[in-house]
Amino acid sequence: MFEISDLKTKKLPELQEIAKGINVPKYRSLKKLDLVYKILDVQAANPAAVEAVKGDAPKTEAPAKAAPQKKDSSSKPKDTPAAKRTRNPRSRNEDAQKAKNDSDNKSQKDAKEAGQKDTKKQDSSKDKRDTRDNRDNRKSNNDKSRSDKSNDNSSNSSKQRDSRQNNQKRDNSRNNRNNRGKDGNSHGNNGNKDNRNRYREPDYEFEGIIESEGVLDIMQDGYGFLRSSDYNYLSSPDDIYVSQSQIRLFGLKTGDTVLGVIRPPKEGEKYFPLIKVSRINGLSPNIVRDRVSFEHLTPLFPTEKFNIAERQSSISTRVMDMFAPIGKGQRGMIVSQPKTGKTMLLKDVANAIAANHPEVYQMILLIDERPEEVTDMQRNVKGEVVASTFDKEAHEHVKVANIVLEKAKRLVECGHDVVILLDSITRLARAYNTVQPASGKILSGGVDANALHKPKRFFGAARNIENGGSLTIIATALTETGSKMDEVIFEEFKGTGNMELQLDRNISNRRIFPAIDLTSSSTRRDDLLHSKDTSQRLWVLRKYLADMNPVEAMEFMSDRIKSTRNNEEFLISMNQ
Repeated sequence: MFEISDLKTKKLPELQEIAKGINVPKYRSLKKLDLVYKILDVQAANPAAVEAVKGDAPKTEAPAKAAPQKKDSSSKPKDTPAAKRTRNPRSRNEDAQKAKNDSDNKSQKDAKEAGQKDTKKQDSSKDKRDTRDNRDNRKSNNDKSRSDKSNDNSSNSSKQRDSRQNNQKRDNSRNNRNNRGKDGNSHGNNGNKDNRNRYREPDYEFEGIIESEGVLDIMQDGYGFLRSSDYNYLSSPDDIYVSQSQIRLFGLKTGDTVLGVIRPPKEGEKYFPLIKVSRINGLSPNIVRDRVSFEHLTPLFPTEKFNIAERQSSISTRVMDMFAPIGKGQRGMIVSQPKTGKTMLLKDVANAIAANHPEVYQMILLIDERPEEVTDMQRNVKGEVVASTFDKEAHEHVKVANIVLEKAKRLVECGHDVVILLDSITRLARAYNTVQPASGKILSGGVDANALHKPKRFFGAARNIENGGSLTIIATALTETGSKMDEVIFEEFKGTGNMELQLDRNISNRRIFPAIDLTSSSTRRDDLLHSKDTSQRLWVLRKYLADMNPVEAMEFMSDRIKSTRNNEEFLISMNQ
Protein backbone atom coordinates (compact mmCIF):
# COMPACT_ATOMS: atom_id res chain seq x y z
CA MET A 1 0.00 0.00 0.00
CA PHE A 2 1.19 3.53 -0.84
CA GLU A 3 1.17 6.23 1.80
CA ILE A 4 0.78 9.90 1.03
CA SER A 5 4.15 10.79 2.56
CA ASP A 6 5.91 8.19 0.37
CA LEU A 7 4.16 9.37 -2.76
CA LYS A 8 5.03 13.00 -2.10
CA THR A 9 8.72 12.15 -1.90
CA LYS A 10 8.66 10.53 -5.34
CA LYS A 11 9.27 12.46 -8.55
CA LEU A 12 6.63 13.09 -11.19
CA PRO A 13 7.92 10.44 -13.68
CA GLU A 14 7.87 7.79 -10.92
CA LEU A 15 4.33 8.78 -9.98
CA GLN A 16 3.32 8.57 -13.64
CA GLU A 17 4.76 5.03 -13.85
CA ILE A 18 2.74 4.02 -10.77
CA ALA A 19 -0.37 5.67 -12.20
CA LYS A 20 0.16 3.86 -15.48
CA GLY A 21 0.40 0.53 -13.64
CA ILE A 22 -2.86 1.03 -11.70
CA ASN A 23 -4.74 2.48 -14.71
CA VAL A 24 -5.20 6.06 -13.49
CA PRO A 25 -7.12 7.93 -16.23
CA LYS A 26 -5.41 11.00 -17.77
CA TYR A 27 -2.41 10.80 -15.47
CA ARG A 28 -0.12 12.62 -17.90
CA SER A 29 -2.16 15.84 -17.73
CA LEU A 30 -2.21 15.93 -13.91
CA LYS A 31 0.14 17.86 -11.67
CA LYS A 32 2.19 16.12 -9.01
CA LEU A 33 -0.09 16.74 -6.02
CA ASP A 34 -3.23 15.95 -8.01
CA LEU A 35 -1.59 12.73 -9.24
CA VAL A 36 -0.76 11.72 -5.64
CA TYR A 37 -4.40 12.13 -4.59
CA LYS A 38 -5.57 10.30 -7.72
CA ILE A 39 -3.31 7.32 -6.92
CA LEU A 40 -4.66 7.23 -3.35
CA ASP A 41 -8.23 7.31 -4.70
CA VAL A 42 -7.58 4.38 -7.03
CA GLN A 43 -5.77 2.59 -4.21
CA ALA A 44 -8.77 2.97 -1.92
CA ALA A 45 -11.09 1.73 -4.65
CA ASN A 46 -8.86 -1.11 -5.94
CA PRO A 47 -6.19 -2.20 -3.41
CA ALA A 48 -5.45 -5.43 -5.29
CA ALA A 49 -4.20 -3.56 -8.33
CA VAL A 50 -1.92 -1.48 -6.12
CA GLU A 51 -0.52 -4.64 -4.50
CA ALA A 52 0.19 -6.05 -7.94
CA VAL A 53 2.16 -2.93 -8.90
CA LYS A 54 3.94 -2.73 -5.56
CA GLY A 55 5.64 -6.16 -5.76
CA ASP A 56 8.29 -5.44 -3.19
CA ALA A 57 5.89 -5.46 -0.20
CA PRO A 58 6.89 -7.87 2.77
CA LYS A 59 5.06 -11.23 2.83
CA THR A 60 4.63 -11.34 6.59
CA GLU A 61 2.60 -8.18 6.70
CA ALA A 62 0.38 -9.03 3.76
CA PRO A 63 -1.89 -11.58 5.54
CA ALA A 64 -2.12 -9.40 8.60
CA LYS A 65 -3.17 -6.40 6.51
CA ALA A 66 -5.59 -8.35 4.40
CA ALA A 67 -8.11 -8.95 7.17
CA PRO A 68 -8.94 -5.32 8.00
CA GLN A 69 -8.85 -4.42 4.31
CA LYS A 70 -11.41 -7.11 3.70
CA LYS A 71 -13.70 -5.53 6.24
CA ASP A 72 -13.09 -2.08 4.81
CA SER A 73 -13.62 -3.22 1.26
CA SER A 74 -16.71 -5.16 2.22
CA SER A 75 -18.24 -2.38 4.31
CA LYS A 76 -17.40 0.67 2.14
CA PRO A 77 -19.16 -0.37 -1.06
CA LYS A 78 -22.30 -0.91 0.99
CA ASP A 79 -22.16 2.54 2.58
CA THR A 80 -21.12 4.65 -0.44
CA PRO A 81 -20.80 3.73 -4.13
CA ALA A 82 -17.51 4.12 -6.00
CA ALA A 83 -18.83 7.00 -8.08
CA LYS A 84 -19.44 9.08 -4.96
CA ARG A 85 -15.95 8.34 -3.66
CA THR A 86 -14.38 10.02 -6.65
CA ARG A 87 -16.12 13.31 -5.84
CA ASN A 88 -14.53 13.76 -2.37
CA PRO A 89 -10.89 12.68 -2.69
CA ARG A 90 -9.75 14.33 0.54
CA SER A 91 -12.26 12.59 2.84
CA ARG A 92 -11.45 9.29 1.09
CA ASN A 93 -7.75 9.79 1.73
CA GLU A 94 -8.41 10.38 5.42
CA ASP A 95 -10.46 7.15 5.60
CA ALA A 96 -7.69 5.26 3.84
CA GLN A 97 -5.09 6.53 6.30
CA LYS A 98 -7.27 5.56 9.28
CA ALA A 99 -7.81 2.13 7.80
CA LYS A 100 -4.04 1.71 7.35
CA ASN A 101 -3.32 2.73 10.94
CA ASP A 102 -5.94 0.32 12.29
CA SER A 103 -4.62 -2.49 10.13
CA ASP A 104 -1.06 -1.84 11.37
CA ASN A 105 -2.17 -2.01 15.02
CA LYS A 106 -4.16 -5.17 14.47
CA SER A 107 -1.36 -6.82 12.55
CA GLN A 108 1.05 -6.17 15.44
CA LYS A 109 -1.39 -7.73 17.93
CA ASP A 110 -2.03 -10.71 15.67
CA ALA A 111 1.71 -11.27 15.28
CA LYS A 112 2.22 -11.39 19.07
CA GLU A 113 -0.67 -13.80 19.54
CA ALA A 114 0.50 -15.94 16.64
CA GLY A 115 3.96 -16.34 18.24
CA GLN A 116 2.46 -17.72 21.48
CA LYS A 117 0.09 -20.27 19.82
CA ASP A 118 1.09 -23.80 18.92
CA THR A 119 1.42 -25.37 15.52
CA LYS A 120 -2.14 -26.70 15.40
CA LYS A 121 -3.61 -23.26 15.59
CA GLN A 122 -1.15 -22.12 12.95
CA ASP A 123 -2.41 -24.82 10.58
CA SER A 124 -6.02 -23.81 11.14
CA SER A 125 -5.14 -20.14 10.70
CA LYS A 126 -3.43 -21.02 7.41
CA ASP A 127 -6.60 -22.69 6.17
CA LYS A 128 -8.69 -19.76 7.26
CA ARG A 129 -6.24 -17.42 5.61
CA ASP A 130 -6.51 -19.32 2.33
CA THR A 131 -10.28 -19.14 2.37
CA ARG A 132 -10.10 -15.42 3.19
CA ASP A 133 -7.66 -14.83 0.33
CA ASN A 134 -9.97 -16.54 -2.11
CA ARG A 135 -12.85 -14.44 -0.89
CA ASP A 136 -10.75 -11.30 -1.12
CA ASN A 137 -9.70 -12.12 -4.66
CA ARG A 138 -13.30 -12.61 -5.70
CA LYS A 139 -14.35 -9.31 -4.11
CA SER A 140 -11.35 -7.46 -5.51
CA ASN A 141 -12.23 -8.71 -8.99
CA ASN A 142 -15.77 -7.40 -8.51
CA ASP A 143 -14.43 -4.07 -7.26
CA LYS A 144 -12.02 -3.95 -10.17
CA SER A 145 -14.81 -4.49 -12.67
CA ARG A 146 -16.86 -1.81 -10.91
CA SER A 147 -13.96 0.68 -10.93
CA ASP A 148 -13.23 -0.10 -14.58
CA LYS A 149 -16.83 0.69 -15.42
CA SER A 150 -16.70 3.94 -13.44
CA ASN A 151 -13.39 4.83 -15.09
CA ASP A 152 -14.88 4.10 -18.49
CA ASN A 153 -17.90 6.26 -17.67
CA SER A 154 -15.72 9.08 -16.40
CA SER A 155 -13.45 8.83 -19.43
CA ASN A 156 -16.48 8.86 -21.73
CA SER A 157 -17.95 11.91 -19.96
CA SER A 158 -14.58 13.67 -20.07
CA LYS A 159 -14.29 12.86 -23.77
CA GLN A 160 -17.75 14.30 -24.36
CA ARG A 161 -16.82 17.39 -22.37
CA ASP A 162 -13.61 17.79 -24.37
CA SER A 163 -15.43 17.40 -27.66
CA ARG A 164 -18.00 20.01 -26.54
CA GLN A 165 -15.24 22.45 -25.58
CA ASN A 166 -13.44 21.86 -28.87
CA ASN A 167 -16.66 22.56 -30.78
CA GLN A 168 -17.20 25.77 -28.81
CA LYS A 169 -13.61 26.87 -29.47
CA ARG A 170 -14.02 26.08 -33.16
CA ASP A 171 -17.23 28.13 -33.32
CA ASN A 172 -15.63 31.05 -31.47
CA SER A 173 -12.62 31.02 -33.77
CA ARG A 174 -14.94 30.92 -36.80
CA ASN A 175 -16.95 33.89 -35.47
CA ASN A 176 -13.81 35.86 -34.70
CA ARG A 177 -12.50 35.15 -38.20
CA ASN A 178 -15.75 36.41 -39.68
CA ASN A 179 -15.65 39.56 -37.55
CA ARG A 180 -12.09 40.21 -38.60
CA GLY A 181 -13.08 39.80 -42.21
CA LYS A 182 -15.92 42.30 -41.82
CA ASP A 183 -13.94 44.91 -39.93
CA GLY A 184 -10.80 44.50 -41.99
CA ASN A 185 -8.78 43.89 -38.84
CA SER A 186 -6.82 40.76 -39.66
CA HIS A 187 -3.96 41.30 -37.26
CA GLY A 188 -3.46 39.89 -33.80
CA ASN A 189 -6.87 39.76 -32.14
CA ASN A 190 -6.42 36.06 -31.18
CA GLY A 191 -10.19 35.68 -31.17
CA ASN A 192 -10.57 37.94 -28.13
CA LYS A 193 -12.70 41.07 -27.91
CA ASP A 194 -10.87 44.32 -27.23
CA ASN A 195 -12.71 45.87 -24.29
CA ARG A 196 -10.32 48.76 -23.76
CA ASN A 197 -12.64 51.25 -25.47
CA ARG A 198 -15.78 49.79 -23.99
CA TYR A 199 -16.43 52.70 -21.62
CA ARG A 200 -14.92 55.38 -23.85
CA GLU A 201 -17.18 58.30 -24.76
CA PRO A 202 -18.35 58.15 -28.38
CA ASP A 203 -16.79 60.54 -30.88
CA TYR A 204 -19.22 63.12 -32.21
CA GLU A 205 -18.60 64.97 -35.45
CA PHE A 206 -19.84 68.58 -35.48
CA GLU A 207 -18.06 69.52 -38.68
CA GLY A 208 -20.30 71.16 -41.25
CA ILE A 209 -23.23 71.76 -38.88
CA ILE A 210 -22.82 75.38 -37.79
CA GLU A 211 -22.67 78.43 -40.06
CA SER A 212 -21.24 81.63 -38.66
CA GLU A 213 -20.58 85.15 -39.91
CA GLY A 214 -18.03 87.79 -39.08
CA VAL A 215 -15.91 90.64 -40.40
CA LEU A 216 -12.44 89.64 -41.52
CA ASP A 217 -9.46 91.19 -39.78
CA ILE A 218 -6.19 90.17 -41.44
CA MET A 219 -3.05 89.99 -39.29
CA GLN A 220 0.46 90.93 -40.38
CA ASP A 221 1.40 87.24 -40.79
CA GLY A 222 -1.20 86.73 -43.51
CA TYR A 223 -3.89 84.78 -41.64
CA GLY A 224 -6.98 86.44 -40.25
CA PHE A 225 -9.95 86.22 -37.90
CA LEU A 226 -13.64 86.80 -38.36
CA ARG A 227 -14.53 89.33 -35.65
CA SER A 228 -17.95 89.37 -34.03
CA SER A 229 -20.13 92.49 -33.98
CA ASP A 230 -21.23 91.52 -30.45
CA TYR A 231 -17.76 92.54 -29.24
CA ASN A 232 -17.51 95.65 -31.49
CA TYR A 233 -15.13 93.81 -33.83
CA LEU A 234 -12.44 93.47 -31.18
CA SER A 235 -10.70 90.25 -30.11
CA SER A 236 -13.16 87.86 -28.48
CA PRO A 237 -13.79 84.14 -27.80
CA ASP A 238 -16.11 84.07 -30.82
CA ASP A 239 -13.29 84.75 -33.29
CA ILE A 240 -13.11 82.36 -36.25
CA TYR A 241 -9.71 81.49 -37.72
CA VAL A 242 -9.24 82.01 -41.47
CA SER A 243 -6.14 80.47 -43.02
CA GLN A 244 -3.75 82.26 -45.34
CA SER A 245 -4.61 79.92 -48.22
CA GLN A 246 -8.32 80.74 -47.92
CA ILE A 247 -7.57 84.47 -47.97
CA ARG A 248 -5.52 84.08 -51.14
CA LEU A 249 -8.00 81.72 -52.81
CA PHE A 250 -11.02 84.01 -52.45
CA GLY A 251 -9.13 87.32 -52.64
CA LEU A 252 -10.33 88.37 -49.19
CA LYS A 253 -9.51 91.76 -47.66
CA THR A 254 -9.83 93.31 -44.24
CA GLY A 255 -13.46 94.25 -43.68
CA ASP A 256 -15.03 91.51 -45.80
CA THR A 257 -18.20 90.10 -44.24
CA VAL A 258 -17.79 86.32 -44.62
CA LEU A 259 -20.48 83.71 -44.05
CA GLY A 260 -19.20 80.16 -43.87
CA VAL A 261 -19.23 76.74 -42.24
CA ILE A 262 -17.07 76.21 -39.17
CA ARG A 263 -16.08 73.27 -36.99
CA PRO A 264 -15.13 73.00 -33.31
CA PRO A 265 -11.44 73.32 -32.48
CA LYS A 266 -9.47 70.09 -32.11
CA GLU A 267 -6.84 69.34 -29.48
CA GLY A 268 -4.18 72.01 -29.52
CA GLU A 269 -6.35 74.53 -31.40
CA LYS A 270 -7.64 77.74 -29.82
CA TYR A 271 -10.17 78.99 -32.34
CA PHE A 272 -13.03 77.72 -34.47
CA PRO A 273 -11.58 77.33 -37.99
CA LEU A 274 -13.46 78.27 -41.14
CA ILE A 275 -13.76 75.20 -43.40
CA LYS A 276 -16.06 76.48 -46.16
CA VAL A 277 -16.91 79.95 -47.48
CA SER A 278 -20.57 80.32 -48.47
CA ARG A 279 -21.06 84.07 -49.04
CA ILE A 280 -18.82 87.14 -49.11
CA ASN A 281 -20.57 90.48 -48.52
CA GLY A 282 -23.85 88.80 -49.40
CA LEU A 283 -22.60 87.64 -52.82
CA SER A 284 -21.15 84.46 -54.27
CA PRO A 285 -17.37 84.03 -53.78
CA ASN A 286 -16.88 83.73 -57.55
CA ILE A 287 -18.32 87.22 -58.11
CA VAL A 288 -16.39 88.87 -55.29
CA ARG A 289 -13.07 87.48 -56.50
CA ASP A 290 -13.11 89.78 -59.56
CA ARG A 291 -14.22 93.00 -57.85
CA VAL A 292 -12.60 96.40 -58.37
CA SER A 293 -10.77 97.92 -55.42
CA PHE A 294 -12.44 100.84 -53.62
CA GLU A 295 -9.59 103.23 -54.45
CA HIS A 296 -10.12 102.67 -58.18
CA LEU A 297 -13.87 103.33 -58.19
CA THR A 298 -15.04 106.59 -59.78
CA PRO A 299 -16.61 109.10 -57.29
CA LEU A 300 -19.48 111.36 -58.36
CA PHE A 301 -21.72 114.00 -56.78
CA PRO A 302 -24.74 112.54 -54.99
CA THR A 303 -27.73 112.38 -57.30
CA GLU A 304 -30.22 110.27 -55.32
CA LYS A 305 -31.72 111.84 -52.21
CA PHE A 306 -32.61 110.03 -49.00
CA ASN A 307 -36.29 110.63 -48.29
CA ILE A 308 -36.10 111.30 -44.58
CA ALA A 309 -39.31 113.40 -44.53
CA GLU A 310 -41.70 110.51 -45.19
CA ARG A 311 -42.31 107.66 -42.75
CA GLN A 312 -41.13 108.09 -39.14
CA SER A 313 -40.23 111.68 -39.86
CA SER A 314 -39.92 114.45 -37.29
CA ILE A 315 -39.51 118.22 -37.43
CA SER A 316 -35.74 117.74 -37.44
CA THR A 317 -35.71 115.42 -40.44
CA ARG A 318 -38.23 117.54 -42.38
CA VAL A 319 -36.11 120.68 -41.87
CA MET A 320 -32.97 118.80 -42.89
CA ASP A 321 -34.71 117.42 -45.98
CA MET A 322 -35.42 120.97 -47.18
CA PHE A 323 -32.36 122.98 -46.12
CA ALA A 324 -29.60 120.35 -46.00
CA PRO A 325 -30.74 117.31 -48.00
CA ILE A 326 -28.75 114.10 -47.74
CA GLY A 327 -27.99 112.10 -50.87
CA LYS A 328 -26.48 108.67 -51.37
CA GLY A 329 -22.74 109.24 -51.15
CA GLN A 330 -23.01 112.46 -49.10
CA ARG A 331 -20.15 113.60 -46.92
CA GLY A 332 -21.97 115.59 -44.29
CA MET A 333 -20.88 117.29 -41.11
CA ILE A 334 -23.08 118.40 -38.25
CA VAL A 335 -21.26 121.25 -36.51
CA SER A 336 -22.54 121.84 -33.01
CA GLN A 337 -21.74 123.24 -29.64
CA PRO A 338 -22.20 121.08 -26.55
CA LYS A 339 -25.78 120.34 -25.43
CA THR A 340 -27.46 121.31 -28.69
CA GLY A 341 -29.09 117.93 -29.35
CA LYS A 342 -26.76 116.54 -32.02
CA THR A 343 -27.08 112.94 -30.75
CA MET A 344 -30.89 113.12 -30.84
CA LEU A 345 -30.68 114.56 -34.34
CA LEU A 346 -28.50 111.64 -35.45
CA LYS A 347 -31.01 109.21 -33.94
CA ASP A 348 -33.89 110.79 -35.88
CA VAL A 349 -31.91 110.67 -39.12
CA ALA A 350 -30.98 107.01 -38.56
CA ASN A 351 -34.59 105.94 -37.91
CA ALA A 352 -35.86 107.89 -40.93
CA ILE A 353 -33.30 106.29 -43.26
CA ALA A 354 -34.04 102.81 -41.88
CA ALA A 355 -37.80 103.29 -42.35
CA ASN A 356 -37.71 104.75 -45.87
CA HIS A 357 -34.66 102.96 -47.32
CA PRO A 358 -34.47 99.35 -46.11
CA GLU A 359 -31.99 98.50 -48.92
CA VAL A 360 -29.34 100.67 -47.23
CA TYR A 361 -26.90 99.10 -44.77
CA GLN A 362 -26.64 101.49 -41.84
CA MET A 363 -23.96 101.64 -39.15
CA ILE A 364 -23.88 104.01 -36.19
CA LEU A 365 -20.33 104.50 -34.93
CA LEU A 366 -20.04 106.02 -31.45
CA ILE A 367 -16.51 107.01 -30.46
CA ASP A 368 -15.64 108.20 -26.95
CA GLU A 369 -19.30 108.45 -25.98
CA ARG A 370 -21.09 107.85 -22.70
CA PRO A 371 -22.18 104.23 -22.06
CA GLU A 372 -25.81 105.18 -21.38
CA GLU A 373 -26.04 106.90 -24.76
CA VAL A 374 -24.70 103.75 -26.40
CA THR A 375 -27.43 101.67 -24.75
CA ASP A 376 -30.10 104.20 -25.73
CA MET A 377 -28.89 104.18 -29.34
CA GLN A 378 -28.86 100.36 -29.49
CA ARG A 379 -32.43 100.16 -28.21
CA ASN A 380 -33.99 102.94 -30.26
CA VAL A 381 -32.21 102.80 -33.63
CA LYS A 382 -32.77 100.19 -36.33
CA GLY A 383 -29.23 99.64 -37.46
CA GLU A 384 -25.88 98.23 -36.42
CA VAL A 385 -24.48 100.17 -33.48
CA VAL A 386 -20.71 99.92 -33.00
CA ALA A 387 -19.39 101.78 -29.99
CA SER A 388 -16.21 102.45 -28.09
CA THR A 389 -17.02 104.30 -24.88
CA PHE A 390 -14.85 106.96 -23.24
CA ASP A 391 -13.54 104.49 -20.64
CA LYS A 392 -11.70 102.54 -23.37
CA GLU A 393 -8.18 103.29 -24.54
CA ALA A 394 -7.44 105.37 -27.62
CA HIS A 395 -6.06 102.46 -29.64
CA GLU A 396 -9.40 100.65 -29.23
CA HIS A 397 -11.21 103.70 -30.63
CA VAL A 398 -8.88 103.66 -33.61
CA LYS A 399 -9.19 99.92 -34.17
CA VAL A 400 -12.99 99.97 -34.09
CA ALA A 401 -13.16 102.94 -36.46
CA ASN A 402 -10.74 101.32 -38.92
CA ILE A 403 -12.58 98.02 -39.15
CA VAL A 404 -15.96 99.79 -39.55
CA LEU A 405 -14.53 101.86 -42.40
CA GLU A 406 -13.00 98.79 -44.07
CA LYS A 407 -16.27 96.90 -43.77
CA ALA A 408 -18.12 99.80 -45.42
CA LYS A 409 -15.57 99.94 -48.26
CA ARG A 410 -15.89 96.21 -48.98
CA LEU A 411 -19.67 96.49 -49.11
CA VAL A 412 -19.44 99.43 -51.52
CA GLU A 413 -17.07 97.43 -53.75
CA CYS A 414 -19.84 94.83 -54.05
CA GLY A 415 -22.42 97.47 -55.06
CA HIS A 416 -24.19 98.12 -51.74
CA ASP A 417 -25.34 101.47 -50.36
CA VAL A 418 -23.84 102.10 -46.92
CA VAL A 419 -24.48 104.86 -44.39
CA ILE A 420 -22.16 105.60 -41.46
CA LEU A 421 -23.34 107.99 -38.75
CA LEU A 422 -20.27 109.02 -36.75
CA ASP A 423 -20.40 110.66 -33.36
CA SER A 424 -18.03 112.34 -33.17
CA ILE A 425 -15.20 112.94 -35.63
CA THR A 426 -13.52 115.36 -33.21
CA ARG A 427 -13.03 112.65 -30.59
CA LEU A 428 -11.89 110.21 -33.27
CA ALA A 429 -9.23 112.72 -34.33
CA ARG A 430 -8.17 113.06 -30.69
CA ALA A 431 -7.75 109.26 -30.49
CA TYR A 432 -5.65 109.21 -33.68
CA ASN A 433 -3.53 112.03 -32.26
CA THR A 434 -2.93 110.00 -29.09
CA VAL A 435 -1.77 106.83 -30.83
CA GLN A 436 0.24 108.65 -33.52
CA PRO A 437 4.02 108.39 -32.97
CA ALA A 438 5.62 111.78 -32.39
CA SER A 439 6.85 113.31 -35.62
CA GLY A 440 8.38 116.43 -34.06
CA LYS A 441 5.94 118.79 -35.79
CA ILE A 442 3.25 119.92 -33.38
CA LEU A 443 0.45 122.25 -34.41
CA SER A 444 -1.27 124.67 -32.07
CA GLY A 445 -3.40 122.90 -29.51
CA GLY A 446 -1.01 119.96 -29.23
CA VAL A 447 -2.10 118.30 -32.48
CA ASP A 448 0.58 116.34 -34.31
CA ALA A 449 1.05 117.34 -37.92
CA ASN A 450 0.46 113.78 -39.17
CA ALA A 451 -2.29 112.84 -36.72
CA LEU A 452 -5.16 114.25 -38.78
CA HIS A 453 -4.32 112.32 -41.92
CA LYS A 454 -6.16 109.15 -40.90
CA PRO A 455 -9.39 110.82 -39.70
CA LYS A 456 -9.37 112.80 -42.96
CA ARG A 457 -9.04 109.53 -44.84
CA PHE A 458 -11.99 108.16 -42.87
CA PHE A 459 -14.19 111.17 -43.64
CA GLY A 460 -13.02 111.41 -47.24
CA ALA A 461 -14.04 107.80 -47.99
CA ALA A 462 -17.65 108.94 -48.45
CA ARG A 463 -18.53 109.03 -52.14
CA ASN A 464 -21.10 108.11 -54.73
CA ILE A 465 -19.80 105.41 -57.07
CA GLU A 466 -20.45 105.68 -60.79
CA ASN A 467 -21.87 102.24 -61.55
CA GLY A 468 -23.69 101.48 -58.33
CA GLY A 469 -22.84 101.62 -54.66
CA SER A 470 -22.32 104.55 -52.34
CA LEU A 471 -20.82 105.37 -48.97
CA THR A 472 -22.53 108.11 -46.99
CA ILE A 473 -20.88 109.49 -43.86
CA ILE A 474 -22.64 111.96 -41.56
CA ALA A 475 -20.26 113.02 -38.79
CA THR A 476 -20.61 115.43 -35.90
CA ALA A 477 -17.91 117.97 -35.05
CA LEU A 478 -17.63 119.87 -31.78
CA THR A 479 -16.95 123.61 -31.66
CA GLU A 480 -16.63 126.19 -28.88
CA THR A 481 -15.77 123.58 -26.28
CA GLY A 482 -13.01 125.71 -24.79
CA SER A 483 -10.33 123.36 -26.18
CA LYS A 484 -7.84 124.69 -28.69
CA MET A 485 -7.39 121.17 -30.08
CA ASP A 486 -11.09 120.93 -31.01
CA GLU A 487 -10.87 124.24 -32.84
CA VAL A 488 -7.84 123.06 -34.82
CA ILE A 489 -9.55 119.77 -35.71
CA PHE A 490 -12.70 121.58 -36.85
CA GLU A 491 -10.71 124.01 -38.96
CA GLU A 492 -8.94 121.09 -40.64
CA PHE A 493 -12.24 119.42 -41.54
CA LYS A 494 -14.03 122.61 -42.51
CA GLY A 495 -14.73 122.60 -46.21
CA THR A 496 -13.96 118.89 -46.73
CA GLY A 497 -17.62 117.89 -46.62
CA ASN A 498 -20.28 118.58 -49.22
CA MET A 499 -23.04 119.07 -46.65
CA GLU A 500 -22.91 121.15 -43.48
CA LEU A 501 -25.55 121.49 -40.80
CA GLN A 502 -25.00 124.13 -38.12
CA LEU A 503 -26.58 123.85 -34.66
CA ASP A 504 -26.94 126.99 -32.54
CA ARG A 505 -26.65 127.06 -28.75
CA ASN A 506 -28.90 130.15 -28.53
CA ILE A 507 -31.77 128.27 -30.14
CA SER A 508 -31.39 125.28 -27.83
CA ASN A 509 -31.28 127.60 -24.82
CA ARG A 510 -34.76 128.79 -25.83
CA ARG A 511 -35.79 125.14 -25.79
CA ILE A 512 -36.48 125.12 -29.51
CA PHE A 513 -35.53 121.82 -31.10
CA PRO A 514 -34.07 121.12 -33.53
CA ALA A 515 -31.65 123.98 -32.86
CA ILE A 516 -30.67 124.35 -36.53
CA ASP A 517 -29.22 127.57 -37.89
CA LEU A 518 -31.15 127.58 -41.17
CA THR A 519 -29.23 130.31 -42.93
CA SER A 520 -25.84 128.69 -42.25
CA SER A 521 -26.87 125.13 -43.17
CA SER A 522 -26.66 123.97 -46.78
CA THR A 523 -25.69 121.18 -49.17
CA ARG A 524 -23.40 121.59 -52.15
CA ARG A 525 -25.11 120.99 -55.47
CA ASP A 526 -28.50 120.45 -53.83
CA ASP A 527 -30.10 121.09 -57.22
CA LEU A 528 -29.06 117.52 -58.12
CA LEU A 529 -31.16 116.22 -55.23
CA HIS A 530 -34.26 118.45 -55.47
CA SER A 531 -36.56 118.87 -58.39
CA LYS A 532 -36.50 122.18 -60.28
CA ASP A 533 -39.82 123.38 -58.84
CA THR A 534 -38.80 122.47 -55.30
CA SER A 535 -35.46 124.23 -55.69
CA GLN A 536 -37.14 127.47 -56.78
CA ARG A 537 -39.52 127.42 -53.83
CA LEU A 538 -36.62 126.76 -51.42
CA TRP A 539 -34.71 129.75 -52.82
CA VAL A 540 -37.70 131.97 -52.12
CA LEU A 541 -37.94 130.53 -48.60
CA ARG A 542 -34.27 131.19 -47.91
CA LYS A 543 -34.59 134.80 -49.02
CA TYR A 544 -37.54 135.23 -46.71
CA LEU A 545 -35.70 133.72 -43.71
CA ALA A 546 -32.49 135.68 -44.32
CA ASP A 547 -34.03 138.80 -42.80
CA MET A 548 -34.69 136.98 -39.49
CA ASN A 549 -32.23 135.99 -36.80
CA PRO A 550 -31.65 132.22 -36.29
CA VAL A 551 -34.07 131.98 -33.33
CA GLU A 552 -36.94 133.69 -35.15
CA ALA A 553 -36.33 131.67 -38.32
CA MET A 554 -36.45 128.38 -36.44
CA GLU A 555 -39.59 129.39 -34.54
CA PHE A 556 -41.31 130.34 -37.80
CA MET A 557 -40.37 127.07 -39.51
CA SER A 558 -41.34 124.97 -36.51
CA ASP A 559 -44.84 126.49 -36.33
CA ARG A 560 -45.49 126.13 -40.08
CA ILE A 561 -44.17 122.54 -40.28
CA LYS A 562 -46.33 121.40 -37.37
CA SER A 563 -49.44 122.60 -39.21
CA THR A 564 -48.69 120.60 -42.38
CA ARG A 565 -48.47 116.85 -43.00
CA ASN A 566 -45.41 116.81 -45.27
CA ASN A 567 -42.93 119.11 -47.01
CA GLU A 568 -44.84 119.19 -50.31
CA GLU A 569 -47.90 120.53 -48.53
CA PHE A 570 -45.73 123.08 -46.73
CA LEU A 571 -44.16 124.34 -49.98
CA ILE A 572 -47.57 124.60 -51.66
CA SER A 573 -48.89 126.63 -48.71
CA MET A 574 -46.12 129.22 -49.23
CA ASN A 575 -48.23 130.97 -51.91
CA GLN A 576 -50.88 131.70 -49.34
